[in-house]
Amino acid sequence: VGRTEVVRSSLHPVFSKVFTVDYYFEEVQRLRFEVYDTHGPSGFSCQEDDFLGGMECTLGQIVAQKKVTRPLLLKFGRNAGKSSITVIAEDISGNNGYVELSFRARKLDDKDLFSKSDPFLELYRVNDDQGLQLVYRTEVVKNNLNPVWEAFKVSLSSLCSCEETRPLKCLVWDYDSRGKHDFIGEFSTTFEEMQKAFEEGQAQWDCVNPKYKQKRRSYKNSGVVVLADLKFHRVYSFLDYIMGGCQIHFTVAIDFTASNGDPRNSCSLHYINPYQPNEYLKALVSVGEICQDYDSDKRFSALGFGARIPPKYEVSHDFAINFNPEDDECEGIQGVVEAYQNCLPRVQLYGPTNVAPIISKVARVAAAEESTGEASQYYILLILTDGVVTDMADTREAIVRASRLPMSIIIVGVGNADFTDMQVLDGDDGVLRSPRGEPALRDIVQFVPFRELKNQRTARGAPGIHHAASPVAANLCDPARHAQHTRIPCGAGQVRAGRGPEAGGGVLQPQRPAPERPGRPCRRGQPRLHTVKTWRASGGQ
Repeated sequence: VGRTEVVRSSLHPVFSKVFTVDYYFEEVQRLRFEVYDTHGPSGFSCQEDDFLGGMECTLGQIVAQKKVTRPLLLKFGRNAGKSSITVIAEDISGNNGYVELSFRARKLDDKDLFSKSDPFLELYRVNDDQGLQLVYRTEVVKNNLNPVWEAFKVSLSSLCSCEETRPLKCLVWDYDSRGKHDFIGEFSTTFEEMQKAFEEGQAQWDCVNPKYKQKRRSYKNSGVVVLADLKFHRVYSFLDYIMGGCQIHFTVAIDFTASNGDPRNSCSLHYINPYQPNEYLKALVSVGEICQDYDSDKRFSALGFGARIPPKYEVSHDFAINFNPEDDECEGIQGVVEAYQNCLPRVQLYGPTNVAPIISKVARVAAAEESTGEASQYYILLILTDGVVTDMADTREAIVRASRLPMSIIIVGVGNADFTDMQVLDGDDGVLRSPRGEPALRDIVQFVPFRELKNQRTARGAPGIHHAASPVAANLCDPARHAQHTRIPCGAGQVRAGRGPEAGGGVLQPQRPAPERPGRPCRRGQPRLHTVKTWRASGGQ
């Protein structure tokens, strides 16, 4: 990824080098940090320098905790004395949002002989190399020297690379059907200047033709361009919510119906092979290890359905697999794995495959959180099942009700069954509706057969079972999408930059995302989440 500068003669170096790393919530991004004592005057050399220790963690852990301090370890896991390393993460996606702008002009120069000009406006961003990048081109207003152009929306990244002081340039042209447009004039500004001028009610600029200005002393302008409206809409990302204090609560529900086969039989999906995890364990670990980095207490609710359970061996569709109804949580993913393995010999696989009770149970907890008005908790339910649910109507009803809550559901189909009928629960092909016709407020379900994922590679070519969860996890935890439909108070530190009502604290009023305009002549910016990492070490050399 990178290497810091050398800090000379210090046991407590603070490195100024900053690294920018792409952050993907849906993947386990493992990082290793190594500290060396360098001897050579020319800098770093692995063969000549002394290894002082290393530390491994995931990027998700750093993002969730904001600052991670760990001891430096030598080879074979030995502590490097009292040496430690601190890694700090900061979201630099900055002003995730979009700007709504509306321009008009007055008294533009008339470039046509028998009619008035047909003006349109182009907005450019000035890049670091002083090149111009087209941001937006308005429509043409025919035969009008006082045009009013339609409002348009553009991402802040596309407008000014999230740098409010970056120069912008506006050009006004008289449209020509042959493509030889006549230049009317131009002006330069910045997004920061736009905001200030608009707030002061003086958002207008002389539209100047440099050639006319050079030739005529009396020349003032070729018209005036007015910023009629400016709105900045802050769009909060998943990372904003995590770094703002939103806590993720993870619940797993496991199918214990008889269709899985006798766990004592090696053909069973629940068969415990000491040398190879079964499909349930693979799916559980691949998704769960991603989620656990964002759960502060690392305690996960683990439930089962479709089995006869002790002591009366009555069928239950909502039981704690640790058999403690008062506390169904397990310590980390490994705790869930152990509870699952201990549960199998004690239950009788039965049926049917009813999942509505568990969805409703998690939804009740999420509803209780929603009623507090804080909305600082988000709930993820992972359902592992080997077949199509039998209570489809009740499940649809439960999902539609849950779609209004801070909650997402992952359903992973385990085994080789035909899961075609399960696709109806995933709203990708249309809005899910309850049996009564009520539509889901948002798509909260992600369904995928595990067999389609376990052998896939990520876009960056990384193989392995952990990456099988990437397409699922990319959609599973969506407080930001939930916020587009509800009112979620901002957590501390969520808003760092930007002007306008959305830049302050208080209640987040989500805005609609900017729509794409047909025939738009330029690409919209697609800001990505990045993480800035800085670190310091102590006790080293």
